[in-house]
Amino acid sequence: MKRWPGIWLVALIACTTPTPERDTPTTEKWWKEAIVYQIYPRSFKDSDGDGVGDLKGIISRLDYLKSLGVDVVWINPIYQSPNFDNGYDISDYRTIQPEFGTMDDFDQLLRGLHQRGIKLVMDLVVNHSSHEHAWFRQSRASRTNPYRKYYHWWPAEKGKPNPRFSFFDVAGDAWQYDSASDAYYLHYFADQQPDLNWENPQVRKEIHDIMRFWADKGIDGFRLDAFQYAAKDTAFPVLPAGYEKNIAQHYGMKPALHVYLQEMNNEIFSAYDVMTVAEGAGSSFADAHALVDEDRKELNIAYHFDAIDIGKDKGRYDLVEFKRVFSRWDSAFARDGWLAVYLANHDNARMVSRFGNDSDAFRTVSSKMLTAFLMTMRGTPFYYFGDELGMTNIRFDHIEDYRDIETRNKYLKAKQEGADLDQFMETQKRIARDNGRTPFPWDSTAQGGFTTGTPWLAVNRNYRQINAAAQESDPQSELNFFRAAVTLRKQNRALVYGSYAQLAPKHPSIYAYTRTYQNDRWVVVLNFSDQLVRWQSPVDLAHARVQLNNYDQHEIGSYRPYQAVVYQLRP
Repeated sequence: MKRWPGIWLVALIACTTPTPERDTPTTEKWWKEAIVYQIYPRSFKDSDGDGVGDLKGIISRLDYLKSLGVDVVWINPIYQSPNFDNGYDISDYRTIQPEFGTMDDFDQLLRGLHQRGIKLVMDLVVNHSSHEHAWFRQSRASRTNPYRKYYHWWPAEKGKPNPRFSFFDVAGDAWQYDSASDAYYLHYFADQQPDLNWENPQVRKEIHDIMRFWADKGIDGFRLDAFQYAAKDTAFPVLPAGYEKNIAQHYGMKPALHVYLQEMNNEIFSAYDVMTVAEGAGSSFADAHALVDEDRKELNIAYHFDAIDIGKDKGRYDLVEFKRVFSRWDSAFARDGWLAVYLANHDNARMVSRFGNDSDAFRTVSSKMLTAFLMTMRGTPFYYFGDELGMTNIRFDHIEDYRDIETRNKYLKAKQEGADLDQFMETQKRIARDNGRTPFPWDSTAQGGFTTGTPWLAVNRNYRQINAAAQESDPQSELNFFRAAVTLRKQNRALVYGSYAQLAPKHPSIYAYTRTYQNDRWVVVLNFSDQLVRWQSPVDLAHARVQLNNYDQHEIGSYRPYQAVVYQLRP
């Protein structure tokens, strides 16, 4: 799901000094050592020519996934859905969306992944359901229906409820009037996504049963979408003016949320060896720790939104701020809890277009540099499908080309408000979610080998240059660099559990840091600019061993545009 800037896990505590280097006492877990590969199923591989990626398509590429060396596949929702928000509006939690396949296909996919030593994490959307879910159809049937309490309703005779902001509504209004029972229902996202009433114990029991259904099938984890909003103040009091600019503070992390999660942990998570990740964790490090510290018995991994929001509105980002954000999060979690590390997902633009340089001159080296960053930071790397090829933003020129409800509804809102639509479209070329959702280019044949039909979303025009087949045979490709970086991380515990310390926090172009685990010490030097940069490390690198480099050679103290060099110090 798309989140308003700063909503997932927002850091308020600034840290301008380098993190002290120290070994971290941490409990070793498989999900800390894992490398997660996210698949957007509609766009991975179409097996039947209808233009939509499907489960059989993924099954046909399982050996490719194994070749990447990843440990976990996180798959976006594949449940039955009317697809107003591409599956994040679920109408049946126990049925596979027909365009994706059948439950037999799912079982085959799960077996195939497990046979190759890859675990499966599923996206679970339970802050809200689809308006076509049987629960909601019953709920809106009458005020006395038992399912009425499964959702948040406000009788019209009490007047319109106090305003609440909706992320996807054209008017930004989270209260939708329903004439059938003369009442309003709550939807923090689109009006086709009514919010579930987690205050109702029966709703929680239903969700536990759904989770148990999938866990019993053998899946290896859950990502809880938009879950920080599940607990609500059902009195819906007046919120201060401008509340919509800080939704996390006013909507997220209500106290009851921890009650729900601890109950969920007791009922489900404690009975299965699963990875659990929540989207959103309030407005402070304390909120984040309350979700994932081991003694809380709630979730495993904090997936924050602070870094990926940097410079999003401006179209550029400041490296010093980028370093500060990643470093303060690392510092805050150096002793307790665990983080996800990522630069792209289904709700954001392509990694190389956002944080690298997707020009022909620098796309390959900057893509490799960003991969080196993700594979050498502390935390569980979450890597978005296609980034291993250096896929770029598609940059549509016309609103009709977009399929995403967020972009389309924002366009309508901008049009109603008389905004500059040309400027709106230019902004979408940078940030629209569909930039990261274009079909995977498998080869240089028609539609990139994704489908034999018409793709649900256009294939990027550069697929003849950027595709898996071309990179497979090129030892210098982004794809093979990704594999090398994955192997390096998996073979060296210092890159997983080692302490982290910045070496040049104020440098405008160089991001350099150490990773230290027991007597094993590493130095990572990344040039985030398109210029040659001369920089001398305070750590002596004269006798260090170069373990990863995105150029054929290097000179200590002189780093080429977007060069990434990973050194291991000799004992």
